[in-house]
Amino acid sequence: MDRAEIVHQNFLDHAVKGNLPEGAAPSGRLSPDLAVSIYRAQVLSRALDRTSRAMQKAGQGFYTIGSSGHEGMAAVARALRPTDMAFLHYRDAAFQIARADQVPGQNIAWDMLLSFACSREDPTSGGRHKVLGSKALMIPPQTSTIASHLPKAVGAAYSIGAARRHDPEHRVLPQDGLVMCSFGDASANHSTAQGAINTACWASVQSTPLPLLFVCEDNGIGISTKTPKGWIEASMSHRPGMRYFQADGLNIHDTYEVACEAARYVREQRKPAFLHVRTVRLYGHAGADVPTTYLSKAEVEADEANDPLLHSVRLLSQAGTLSRQEAAQIYTDTCARVERIRSEAVNRPHLETATDVSASLIPPARTCRSGNGPSPEARAEVFGSDLRAQSEPQPMSRLINWALTDLMLEHGELVAMGEDVGRKGGVYGVTQKLQQRFGPDRVIDTLLDEQSILGLAIGMGHNGFVPIPEIQFLAYLHNAEDQIRGEAATLPFFSNGQFANPMVLRIAGLGYQKGFGGHFHNDNSLAVLRDIPGIVIACPSDGAEAAMMLREAVRLAREEQRVVVFIEPIALYPMRDLHEAKDGAWMRSYPSPDQRIALDDVGVHGEGTDLAIVTYGNGRYLSTQAQAELHNQGINARVIDLRWLAPLPKDALLAATKECSRILIVDECRTTGSQSEGLMAMFHEAGTSQLARVVAEDCFIPTGPAYAATLPSKDSIVAAALRLIGEDQ
Repeated sequence: MDRAEIVHQNFLDHAVKGNLPEGAAPSGRLSPDLAVSIYRAQVLSRALDRTSRAMQKAGQGFYTIGSSGHEGMAAVARALRPTDMAFLHYRDAAFQIARADQVPGQNIAWDMLLSFACSREDPTSGGRHKVLGSKALMIPPQTSTIASHLPKAVGAAYSIGAARRHDPEHRVLPQDGLVMCSFGDASANHSTAQGAINTACWASVQSTPLPLLFVCEDNGIGISTKTPKGWIEASMSHRPGMRYFQADGLNIHDTYEVACEAARYVREQRKPAFLHVRTVRLYGHAGADVPTTYLSKAEVEADEANDPLLHSVRLLSQAGTLSRQEAAQIYTDTCARVERIRSEAVNRPHLETATDVSASLIPPARTCRSGNGPSPEARAEVFGSDLRAQSEPQPMSRLINWALTDLMLEHGELVAMGEDVGRKGGVYGVTQKLQQRFGPDRVIDTLLDEQSILGLAIGMGHNGFVPIPEIQFLAYLHNAEDQIRGEAATLPFFSNGQFANPMVLRIAGLGYQKGFGGHFHNDNSLAVLRDIPGIVIACPSDGAEAAMMLREAVRLAREEQRVVVFIEPIALYPMRDLHEAKDGAWMRSYPSPDQRIALDDVGVHGEGTDLAIVTYGNGRYLSTQAQAELHNQGINARVIDLRWLAPLPKDALLAATKECSRILIVDECRTTGSQSEGLMAMFHEAGTSQLARVVAEDCFIPTGPAYAATLPSKDSIVAAALRLIGEDQ
């Protein structure tokens, strides 16, 4: 027999007959009315679980992961304010239902059933996923998170204190609020959870305000793997800078009491706390999972006997608030009501076309205060002697620094963060003086953890800031790539554009560094970024264009709420010369602060029609050298700089190459997974017959004299161009 049906029948039998589990008597501050409200939320959560399973069996629903056994989270919800942002564990339907009771005008059963049915009328995701979440309830939607939401919860909590010091235009969270995030006991072992908790403690020990409540729902098992008894308490109760609380999630009085104390501590002390809530898991993990395949029948039945709804019936009866019969009637009435709503929800329209599905990838634009740029007086005060040097040719690293300075001077909501970005000014000096100019609140030296750096950025983006996080080297992104793929990029998609976490992620990367690095500091693959829908990838090739593209990247983040990844070629940071030593031909003067290069605007250098060399980053530098040598051999080529790698500027590229019968793609990334693959396909589909590419080998980059052996060079570009032209003669 289906375990869900067994639990259902057990409740009906035991609630009426009084065969209820033993436990502590009701005590504490929970009022009778609030106790009944919490119980109703628990019952609705249970009824929705049963209906969700029935919908899936009937082909009316498409994914089930239930909350049964975790209904005590309804009491946690009522201990918090509805304005406290909550990043929820996937078993927290009861939390969301209880919070809906605190916000007028909610029809939570209808909304959740639309989600189960994947109806396009689902107010959370618009039919894209069965998710918990609600804009009105301050619950950003999560899919089947393990622990990836914890770093951004840390960032959102940090943003509350940061907003007290520098209030952003689009602030969302109240300045006396807190942030709550919940997760399971098995998820607590994930490196992402451990990193986030460590970061919260690290900040707290340094007296950084961080009003964050971690809630661990401990049901003792992760899918089929048991959590060692006492593990969560032993590993979490003595963390420096974080207060530990423990509650019995089967007892709504105890849970509410302890949650109130934990929330009070977090709100008043502005420090993180860890609320450890005992729960049970009913029905198995998800979908068709059968718990008796990995647990004994006795273990399964022991959990079922501890059904939190039966505990609530006992407590309500002992307090004289509800009789067992009244509690049972609420249950049967709720189940019947949910079935009636289900019959309507399953007939609501679904998404049908690719356009429908992808419509929310890019969040809606927002209106921002427009400025006229920083005043001459403000610029003079901030730049000092650097102001006089701006009319003189400079290398890329300095021009990016000045662009960051102008942008942060104009937009107070911009916040830079990363390892060594402050006092040191970055590994390559790109962020030098920024912390002196804007203070440690806006140029944040973080601990060494890429997940925490990106989580800080995502969380601050939730509260009206526009973060500019830095990842020191491209290869280091792999330590945290899911923060972009699974969190930042998916948020507007799964929230139907209601939530966004804009940012400009600066990454120093690509190859050609002499005498330094190897594969960790010279990584030439952008494949991990290229396949993430919705993000913008920028890669400048000279300093002036880097400054103008960075301004556009910030505009995209501020106004269009986009996630922009800004790849800065390390080898070009200090580049001064182009053709010969001391010619200074790769340096540029600083463009005025009002100049930008728009998204989809490619760079065309030269008017030659014999050949178009399409490239970016270091490839443009090398192709420009090759262009001169080809000219000496009577071949007139133009160099086209992509600038924007995603979305690919197709129309601009086709227009820029229209007069050229031959196209050579120069891509410093690897043969497999590089931009060249998409470019070759695009030009082929457009009818270009004379195509070739010069790409890097499918190999890591070594340290030492062979640092560029696997990469395109001026000579390999010239040779490929001559072959391409020779094939047509």
